[in-house]
Amino acid sequence: MGWNRKVLRVNLTTGSCTVEPLNMEWADKYLGSRGLATKYFVEEVDPKVDPLSPENKMIMTTGPLTGTMASTGGRYSVVTKGPLTGAIACSNSGGFFGAELKFAGWDQIIFEGKSPKPVYLYLENDKAELRDAGHLWGKTCWETEETIKHELHDPQVRVSSIGRAGENLVRFACIVNDLHRAAGRSGVGAVMGSKNLKAVALRGTKGVSGIKDFKEFMKVTAEKKKVLADNAVTGQGLPKYGTQVLMNVINEIGALPTRNHRDVQFDEASKISAEAMHEKRPTDGKAHLVTNAACFGCTIACGRISEIDKGHFTVQNNPKYWGASGGLEYEAAWALGAANGVGDLEALQYANLLCNEDGMDPISFGATVGAVMELYDLGILTAEAIGVDSPFGSAAALARMAEMTARGEGFGKELGEGSARLCAKYGRPDLSMSVKGQEFPAYDSRGIQGMGLTYATSNRGACHLRSYTVASEVLGIPVKTDPLTTEGKPELVKAFQDATGVFDAAGICVFTSFAWTLADIQPQIQAACEGDWSLEKLNEVGERIWNMERQFNLAAGFTAKDDTLPPRLLKEPAKTGPAKGLVNGLDKMLPEYYQVRGWTPEGVPTEETLARLGL
Repeated sequence: MGWNRKVLRVNLTTGSCTVEPLNMEWADKYLGSRGLATKYFVEEVDPKVDPLSPENKMIMTTGPLTGTMASTGGRYSVVTKGPLTGAIACSNSGGFFGAELKFAGWDQIIFEGKSPKPVYLYLENDKAELRDAGHLWGKTCWETEETIKHELHDPQVRVSSIGRAGENLVRFACIVNDLHRAAGRSGVGAVMGSKNLKAVALRGTKGVSGIKDFKEFMKVTAEKKKVLADNAVTGQGLPKYGTQVLMNVINEIGALPTRNHRDVQFDEASKISAEAMHEKRPTDGKAHLVTNAACFGCTIACGRISEIDKGHFTVQNNPKYWGASGGLEYEAAWALGAANGVGDLEALQYANLLCNEDGMDPISFGATVGAVMELYDLGILTAEAIGVDSPFGSAAALARMAEMTARGEGFGKELGEGSARLCAKYGRPDLSMSVKGQEFPAYDSRGIQGMGLTYATSNRGACHLRSYTVASEVLGIPVKTDPLTTEGKPELVKAFQDATGVFDAAGICVFTSFAWTLADIQPQIQAACEGDWSLEKLNEVGERIWNMERQFNLAAGFTAKDDTLPPRLLKEPAKTGPAKGLVNGLDKMLPEYYQVRGWTPEGVPTEETLARLGL
């Protein structure tokens, strides 16, 4: 589809919806989605803005391959300043919402200001209007989507909404579309809540148009789908086991953060693994996993649809959760499980359902629970303060804390602040396993050294999706590197960061990068988009996006001191596994990384670098 060349600007303060032409000069430099929307954002928003103030803006955005025949072309992103971190935020989601936005004829929606009352945006092709959402406020994402579809008499409407977590300004609230797909990290849902924007409902019937060379595009996308199908990860592993295929693998190499990173291996990992999801339960003879599922245009289908054990203590008196729904992916299973020492698969699924239902990032939520359990273990927090006995391994505590946080009850309000603020409040900021205020994903950087540099330098706070060096260090994609050494990791991290920027900007899923390189993306973009899109140009686009985000963060007040890891990972050696005795070697990697990036020793892009990238 390339670009629709149309932007919808929604002023929530005045209630106006206006049409603008897409800035094609910027599109040529930033491609789309994460790149192009971030360019709009940094041009319009003061980096010092309070993320939850009306002056912050939020952009829902697609890429040029979103809505096309390109495999996984269903992605959309949400760009804003994140309330969890105070840094640039770009949160990416799959499902069908992104493609529908393109089918309605739009490239992106810019939300600004704050509505005086709860509203939702209804967008049907060229028709855009803000509608009253007073009756939706207080409802979950599931209830909101169902209600809107019923009111519009259209089951095909695509809805993105916030639940009570977003309304209550939980700092890791997410935006949920298609019931269990989410723009999940950095608190984008809280920004939506701060604006009194409950949902966006889309109906697009214009379809796909504007492909530069349709015949060539169909030919090349078919070729690239075969590359995905023939690859062991994208053609076999992910369809059968989903991202959960990693649970036992990462545990075996001694890089599964356990009990708030006290340990690097979890003795109950097999109980919450992909394999366990396939096994029949002794209680009812059914497997936890019902089927796999795919987002729009996806030929991988890594999504999980699961059915919880109806007799489990979390749901035995609550039939609402008995049906098949979005199941555990690796990051959620780790954060809700190993991070807290909980080996109860059904309890993990219950907490995961609550995260989907009320719009919470399971990574930040689960990791925050891990910090609370350590504070409890140390006697700093009591059962009375939390509202439940909270030792490591307690499935009951996990379930109760999920309920409290989703509903904004009692100690749930403190959990909703995230681990960095919570641990600082109780005098132990070192127990927050986070960077720039955002909690780690499921890889311990003592056992996978490159991920330490990835986390420390990520523009949106600790994140695996900005530079997934696990692909190289563990899976050998595209080349095998030693996970236990720091050598060569600065170059590796930069290469992954820049390439990921292009995948995100194109509007496709980063999981394709298990099989594709930029050389596979380039001919698809070349056939879809006007202009010349050489491999060299795409590499520069990725690097330009990264440096633009860095510039925003520096202007927001971040410095090289924020490119660090918690003391635990730098000073406490791994106790078991292949990484036994190792800490993360960030001190060796970071200065070299700055050099490779063309930045000063203080982590600031040099004038030469900015000039080369047109920044």
